[in-house]
Amino acid sequence: MDEKKKNLCCYRIEKAEKCLKSAKALVQLEDYCSAANRSYYSIFHCIRGLLALEGVDFAKHAGVIAYFQRKYVKSEIFEKRYSKILMEAFEIRSESDYDDYYVISKKEVEEQIQNAQFFLNGIVKYVNEIISCGQ
Repeated sequence: MDEKKKNLCCYRIEKAEKCLKSAKALVQLEDYCSAANRSYYSIFHCIRGLLALEGVDFAKHAGVIAYFQRKYVKSEIFEKRYSKILMEAFEIRSESDYDDYYVISKKEVEEQIQNAQFFLNGIVKYVNEIISCGQ
């Protein structure tokens, strides 16, 4: 495995972990929209970590999402639950970032954080079967 790809993968996984940690802190500050944003980005950086191992990247979120769906969910490397979590997180993040009057409850954002944690755990397990990022 190319050392540069491994390092980029691990960097992106670390970034995902930091986003999730931020999401949890933002809930404590009652900043639920920002917490939803960070939860989504945790998932997004997980996926980009996977793509780094292949030397693949995209300029837009839609490209990253479509590739993950096609390469990892459709081929059943990851169960369909990952797709559902990803699409829901993307939708909530988009609404909370761009809809002036969007409101997300503490309960909803806590569910997003749990989903992001599940996603991160699954990606880390998969990645550690290929390489070790030191988690």
